[in-house]
Amino acid sequence: ICGIVLAIFWLALTPARAVEVERVVSPGGIEAWLVRDHSVPITAIEFSFSGTGGAHDPAGKAGLADMVSSLIDEGAGDLDSQAFHRKAEDMSIRISFSAGMETFRGSLKTLNRHRDEAAELLRLSLTAPRFDPDAVARIRQQILVGLQQQSTDPDSIARKVWRRAVFADHPYGRPVGGTVESVAGITIDDMNAFVASRFARDNLIIGVVGDVTADTLGPMLDNIFGALPATHSPAPVAEAVIGSGGETYVVEMDNPQSVVVFGQEGVARDDPDYYPAYVMNYVLGGGGFASRLYHEVREKRGLAYSVYSYLNPTRRGALISGGVATRNDQVATSLSVIRDEWQRMFAEGPTEAELANAKTFLNGSFPLRLSSTSSIARTLVSMQYHNLGRDYIERRAEFIDAVTLDDVRRVARRLLVPEKLTVVVVGKPQGITPTSAAPEIKS
Repeated sequence: ICGIVLAIFWLALTPARAVEVERVVSPGGIEAWLVRDHSVPITAIEFSFSGTGGAHDPAGKAGLADMVSSLIDEGAGDLDSQAFHRKAEDMSIRISFSAGMETFRGSLKTLNRHRDEAAELLRLSLTAPRFDPDAVARIRQQILVGLQQQSTDPDSIARKVWRRAVFADHPYGRPVGGTVESVAGITIDDMNAFVASRFARDNLIIGVVGDVTADTLGPMLDNIFGALPATHSPAPVAEAVIGSGGETYVVEMDNPQSVVVFGQEGVARDDPDYYPAYVMNYVLGGGGFASRLYHEVREKRGLAYSVYSYLNPTRRGALISGGVATRNDQVATSLSVIRDEWQRMFAEGPTEAELANAKTFLNGSFPLRLSSTSSIARTLVSMQYHNLGRDYIERRAEFIDAVTLDDVRRVARRLLVPEKLTVVVVGKPQGITPTSAAPEIKS
C-alpha cells in the first residue's frame, strides 16, 4: 500500500507525458479519435453506440441489448460460432461486446499483422451476425442460469431493489440483464431488429490507440463500419424522477450478514458542479483507505471490511450512492455512522487538508488509468460521449485544481440531504425498522 501511495504522489509531482489526440475522418466520413503508440505493433479499437443500452430496451424485452452483446460474436457471415472463435483465437484477436444502461459497447485488440483479418471479423459481427438457433439456445440458458443465481444473491437483490425504489417504473429501474421472464421471451427476430435499427453511423463513437497512422486508419474505419446505416432508430428515454424520499427498506434473507445499499440524487456529468462533487465524494467515501466512511466504519470501529460511495452520473437520472456489508447485529450502528458522516459533510464540508489530499490523489492516480492501449481507447470514447474535448487528458488536472473549499461545501449542501438518503438492507438486520414495504423485483 505504501508503495502504491508513493507511486501516486510521484506521478502527481511529475509532468504527465503529453498525449496527442488526433481527429481522424475516414474517406467515407466516419470519425474516430486516435492516439498513436508505436512502442508495440498493436491496434486497439473501442467504440460505442449511444442510446442503445438496457434502458432503451422495448417494454417487456428487458435484457435485449445484453443478450445481443453476448451473441453477435457467436457466428457471423459464413462463420458459425466455432469457426468464428477459432479464427479469432488462432490469430490472438480479441473481440468483445457489452451493454450498459445507456450504451452498447464493443472492443477489438489485434496484432498489426492480423489487423485486416480482425477488422473483417468485427465488420461481420456488426453487420451480419447469424443468431443461429443452437447458439441462441446455449447463450440464453447461460443468461437464465445467471439470473437464477442472482435471485438468491444478496448483493444483486439489494442493488435491484434500490434502483427500483428510487426509479420506480422508469427504465433505469430495471436491470440491464433483464429478468427470467423477459429473457425467455426475446426472439431471434427481436435481435435482428435490434442490430438493424440501433447500430448506425450517427450514434457511433470510436477511440483508437496503437501503432497505426491516420492514413491507415481511415480506410479501416470504412471497412469495419462503412456498411452500417447512416442513422439509427432512437428509443427515447424520459428524464427520471428520482425518489430519494429517505425510506428504509428491508428484504428478509436468512444470512449472518446484511448487505446495505444507500444513496440519493446525484449530479450529471455535464453539470458545472460535477468536479466539486467528484472531489467531495473522494473525501466522503470514494477514496478507499483515505475516505471518511472507511476511517469511521472500518478503521475506527471495525464494523465492516469495506464501505464506499460513488457518483453515477447517468444522463437522465444521476446518483450518488454507496454500500456496506456487515454482521446483522452491526447494521444499525454502521448505518448510524454513515448517516452521521453524510450529515457532517453536508454541514461542514471537507477540511483544507482533505481537499488538498484529494486533489493530489485524483490528479496523481489518473495516469494509472491510461496504462494500456485499451484503457486509453476507452477513455477516448468516454471523452467523446461526454463532450469533454480532445484536450481533456491534458486539461483534467486544471478542472480538479480549480475546485475550491467553498465549491465543495456548496455542493455538499446541494447533494447530501441526510433525510433523503434511501436505504435498502438485505438480510436479517437487528435494530432496523423499515419505513415502507420493499418494492417487488422480478428474478
